[in-house]
Amino acid sequence: MTILALDLGTSSVRGLVLDDDARSLPGALARRRVSLAVGEDGTGTLNADRYLACLVECLDELAAGGHLASVAMVATSAQWHSVVPLDPGGTPLGPVLTWLDTRPEPPAGRAGPADAESFHQRTGTWWHRCYWTVRLPWLRDRVDGRVARFAGLAEYVLGALLDAAPMSVSQASGTGLLDLRTLDWDPEACELAGTGPAELPELAPAGWRGRLRPEYARRWPQLARAWWAAPIGDGAASNVGSGCVDPGRAAVTVGTSAAVRLVQAVPAGAPLPRLAPRLWRYRVDHDHVVTGTAYSSGGNLFAWANRELRLPAGPALDTALATVPVDGGPAANVRFGGDRPPGLAPAGTGELRGLSFGTTAVEILAGLMRGLCDLVAADVAVLESEVDGTLEVILGGGAVAASRWWRQAFAATLAPRAVWHQRDPEIGATGAALVALGRIADAPRLADIGRTDDLPSPS
Repeated sequence: MTILALDLGTSSVRGLVLDDDARSLPGALARRRVSLAVGEDGTGTLNADRYLACLVECLDELAAGGHLASVAMVATSAQWHSVVPLDPGGTPLGPVLTWLDTRPEPPAGRAGPADAESFHQRTGTWWHRCYWTVRLPWLRDRVDGRVARFAGLAEYVLGALLDAAPMSVSQASGTGLLDLRTLDWDPEACELAGTGPAELPELAPAGWRGRLRPEYARRWPQLARAWWAAPIGDGAASNVGSGCVDPGRAAVTVGTSAAVRLVQAVPAGAPLPRLAPRLWRYRVDHDHVVTGTAYSSGGNLFAWANRELRLPAGPALDTALATVPVDGGPAANVRFGGDRPPGLAPAGTGELRGLSFGTTAVEILAGLMRGLCDLVAADVAVLESEVDGTLEVILGGGAVAASRWWRQAFAATLAPRAVWHQRDPEIGATGAALVALGRIADAPRLADIGRTDDLPSPS
């Protein structure tokens, strides 16, 4: 048996085939970059139909290569917080708002939750522009046409392919509308959003399985008998893929954006651990929660620097970075894309300080990467207050996998904690597969974790 794992990311769509231990099979990877529309006003949107077309192209490529022949299950890691308004026929009334979009604001004169602390403990979220409590009223006022219902990006694209695509509790928790204990829509959150169950996706029960629609089963006959698991939020999937599935290990994941998180076993209906004021909490599945914080910057810092600063390419960049101390480079505020919850800084608040005529492009890049390390280190300390102990840290994600210097900078900033590195960049897809297989407990054994690169000597 093999597993098809999909990663519905912000900058790309990927499909890869894994063995029954969720390890990637050589050559069985298809990827399409997607065009994220960004603007100085805080815009961060995707075209839903173009995104669906990219996913279909990935599946066509894998089918043409003969990689889908023995696939029995499809697992999906999908971005949290996205939302698209749909008309009565299911057609998008506008682009998909991603986590990166900072434009939504609460309706004028509207008060927030009656008890903000209780709301935070129940939903793991805040009355914030990132969540549907603020996004739905804002969208409703701006779309051209009558909104029949709202969907996340995962529900929209999978709804086009499958006989049904209910929203997983993992994806629902990222909306800010879910009661994390009862696993049902929270009445107060829905009231703030000006919505109700009729406009919201159906929630997938534990163990839900989907099948391809007949037209797509004919297109990909190798997948006609495969069952599809409910999607997992990308951050939760990345923790599992990194082997961080107990409260003694935190995952620091750097992809397009970045986050630090830990997983705890909390079955549906069980009391939730107390949540610190600056941390969010979402669901991995019906039996686990993930707690942490996230940042709007990550690998996109490198993408910006590479585009604007004429950096050296390939090995030449690694060589140049090796001459910069891990605490070097100008001081940087890396909130280029604004704050993720609960912060409210808008897009465009990034800063570089201490520049001189001698400052090089490579030193600026180093300063940006170190700026993210400093944010993460502060929040790892907050997470440690949640578990009353020192955490091990596992670095993961494509951006840190690609940069030895960044791994070293993280290790230095997080010292004296033990810092390890998950070498497989496809941690979201592999984590989603392990959740779908019911093998979360096996994640530490299966993860490809090694020592973080030794720090260079002062000389």
